[in-house]
Amino acid sequence: MLKLTAITKKFGGLQVLDDVSLTVPECAIFGLIGPNGAGKTTVFNLITGMLVADSGTIELASARLDALAPYQITRRGVARTFQNIRIFKDMTLLDNVLVALGDHPSYNAFSIVLPLRRYRQAQRREQERAREFLSRVGLADKAQLLAETLSYGEQRRLEIARALATGPKLLLLDEPAAGMNSVEKLQLMDDITKLGEGGLTILIIEHDMRFIMGLCQQIAVLNFGKLIANGTPDEIRSSTAVIEAYLGQDNEAGGELGGVQA
Repeated sequence: MLKLTAITKKFGGLQVLDDVSLTVPECAIFGLIGPNGAGKTTVFNLITGMLVADSGTIELASARLDALAPYQITRRGVARTFQNIRIFKDMTLLDNVLVALGDHPSYNAFSIVLPLRRYRQAQRREQERAREFLSRVGLADKAQLLAETLSYGEQRRLEIARALATGPKLLLLDEPAAGMNSVEKLQLMDDITKLGEGGLTILIIEHDMRFIMGLCQQIAVLNFGKLIANGTPDEIRSSTAVIEAYLGQDNEAGGELGGVQA
């Protein structure tokens, strides 16, 4: 579904990504981890067109993305959430999702001025679709509340619902479990698993190792802009290079990374 080939990115004299190549299979739940400053969010920004790579290529289902604007990338089926939540807090949950719906009902200016049946029906269909997306993240019962009234964890789930409303093939989640308690994290894991089972390809950045190890089929690890490991959770957990990146060369962790909060 997603292929990054020899991606490099510098900010001034700082090499943020150095020859990073990565392949995310279709319908996979794929993790991207690494210590702070490893370059993870930069990868997301490059995939979504918010930054441009200095060299290398990015492909979605074999079609180049790296020369496209962010809105064009969204239209081709890439959606994301952000490390710092970006929702419309003074709007209802329902309106937040309605904003993201990509295809709009067929009505003209005249039908808006005069509330004709066709316009009202189109509005109801859009609202029903928006409620369905809220339901997929457990927020349907709060559709009419203002987003600012939500807990931090609920705001993250709202952001996921809004991303789903764009109809993505590939969903990028940047620290989706941040700010959630253990119960909320378990529910989120279940929601993400169901999205994957429904055919969506998901790439996740997350610092909670128990969350990422319990959810992803494959995990890639960045450190100082370089890809240092790529494999199953068990392979990543026992990787000497990964343990050193997180804990230092003199650690006595015995190869167990499952409890590390990076």
